[in-house]
Amino acid sequence: MTFLAPALLLGLLLVPLLAALYVWAQRRRSRYAVRFTNLDLLANIAPRRPGWRRHVPVALYLLAVATLAVGLARPTMVVPTPRDDATVILAIDVSGSMKAEDVAPTRLAAARAAAQDFVDGLPASVRVGVVAFATRPVTLVTPTTDRAAVRTALDGLRPRDGTAMGDALMQVLDLAEAVRAGDRGPSTAGVGDTVPGDGAPAPPASGDNAPAASPGAGAPAATGSGPFVAAILLSDGANSAGATAPLDAAQRAASLGVPIHTIALGTAAGTVEVTDENGMPVTLDVPPDTATLQQIADTTGGTAFDAPTADELKVVYDDLESRVGWTNEEQEVTWLFAAAALLTVVVAAGLSVLWFGRLP
Repeated sequence: MTFLAPALLLGLLLVPLLAALYVWAQRRRSRYAVRFTNLDLLANIAPRRPGWRRHVPVALYLLAVATLAVGLARPTMVVPTPRDDATVILAIDVSGSMKAEDVAPTRLAAARAAAQDFVDGLPASVRVGVVAFATRPVTLVTPTTDRAAVRTALDGLRPRDGTAMGDALMQVLDLAEAVRAGDRGPSTAGVGDTVPGDGAPAPPASGDNAPAASPGAGAPAATGSGPFVAAILLSDGANSAGATAPLDAAQRAASLGVPIHTIALGTAAGTVEVTDENGMPVTLDVPPDTATLQQIADTTGGTAFDAPTADELKVVYDDLESRVGWTNEEQEVTWLFAAAALLTVVVAAGLSVLWFGRLP
């Protein structure tokens, strides 16, 4: 805590001065009582003294004086403040391995529920975008404050084949560049609320809904200045599709100043059942690629998390909510001390009336 007017803290000297005055008054009252020559008579006619309770209201009044003195010095504190101009882009893996049940009820169901809670807990001013990826990425929602659109997109997530993690990050960064350039897109779902399967045509994207061009295809260079943009990459497997390596995309994110926080969902014991080319069921191990996700976070200045259970995934999202939705700012909190002093005075007066039937 710091003070904008520290010289006014000298007002705290009033507290010991008033305390000394109160002690002196109490002793003077005791000396006056001893002037009665017949102490037995004094004991019969004088009311019983209330003991320690008589000092409580005075102590509270002194506390109120001290609190007011601190408030007059204009204290400042670092307090969490909602970000006024921030964008968070969720990149969610919807590959076939997300059907694994090592995270109950399934990895994808747990990811969907945790993401919903995360979005609902963000300040209303924070824009949220959603990119889902399997064999290829699809922008489900361009950055928007429309929480209903985001919830609809998350509800529509379904598992598909493949994991194009690098391409998904490139699409996330295209959105980040658009935000930095001031083109935030409409406040509605971007290109649909379901992820197309392999070989299915991508939903049409045009106008403001069209993804921005990748670097080398006419996209303007971006810098780390401008609105705060962060990404959260949730995946449960290794990159297996797409044209871009995840670490190459991470290098681009670092150059743009976009931190990517990563979540490795699942356990090493996770498995899924698939059908081979002969139509026979085969069980595959699907451990999360924690090493790659850690490298992505380290390269971009984000944080890597492991989420082996649904409960731990919720804890991770709670942590991320404070990181991306809020910022610490130093603010003057004089009002807080003034309110505390007023409350203390009210309590002191109430106790005095309750115990003694009068105000001190």
